[in-house]
Amino acid sequence: MSDDLIRVGRVGKPHGLKGAFFVEGASEDAHRFAIGARLHVDGETAEVVESKRSRGRPVIRLDREVERGAELAVPRSELPPPEEGEYYAFQLVGLVVEEDGGRALGRVEAVQPGVANDVLELDSGAALPLVDACVLEVDLEQGRILVAQGFAADS
Repeated sequence: MSDDLIRVGRVGKPHGLKGAFFVEGASEDAHRFAIGARLHVDGETAEVVESKRSRGRPVIRLDREVERGAELAVPRSELPPPEEGEYYAFQLVGLVVEEDGGRALGRVEAVQPGVANDVLELDSGAALPLVDACVLEVDLEQGRILVAQGFAADS
């Protein structure tokens, strides 16, 4: 996927007989899947022609057939700015993580959804909860996340 495209879901299992499917890992922004919305699938643009919810998840049909498992994406430029103190997961990937006191913990490799909260996965193998008690500061300009002591295992 191109760096200027951000994943908002994936083509899931079929729903019905007319080409609709569940969106797996769907963005919380319901407008992404509204009728008329444009999504990028395998490098090409597709338009949402049917949209509903089933069992709490979005079900959509596009104006063309797509393979199950294909990534659904939108241009980064179409994302609204996050609220104060909030960040998109892609903004955190690659940031250096330091513990309060200066100990380097690694770089963020991924932000994974968790049961109670998202989790920062670091290249050092550490996994840190993305909660206020752990994450003290995110500084995108400096490329750094400051975390509280006690959340990372001692090396």
